[in-house]
Amino acid sequence: MNPAVCGACALAVVADGQGPAYPGIPDHEPDVAKGRIGAGTVHRAMNEHRGVASGGGAYVSESNFFESDFQHAYWGANYSRRAEVKKKYDPDGLFFVHNGVGSSKWTRDGFTRL
Repeated sequence: MNPAVCGACALAVVADGQGPAYPGIPDHEPDVAKGRIGAGTVHRAMNEHRGVASGGGAYVSESNFFESDFQHAYWGANYSRRAEVKKKYDPDGLFFVHNGVGSSKWTRDGFTRL
């Protein structure tokens, strides 16, 4: 966890407010265009937060799926040590999660190693 989270005095949750999307269920199909608009809305709001709390952090359970600087946001100064541990115990990168430690070695969709 990013040490900044442990000392934070506030938690901000940003969402677009879209309802759930369930592929294959009538009237609940994902709308890619709306999804992109929602992602842009969240991104702009997060940039506003960063302007106020530039050294802030996040914890993975309440995180921005589109976080571009996830290494700092989620782990801060702890990222390099976590990357070393992952390399030691998972040298082939078998255990992969979106925006997880070591995920920058994979394409964004997680299907191809870079």
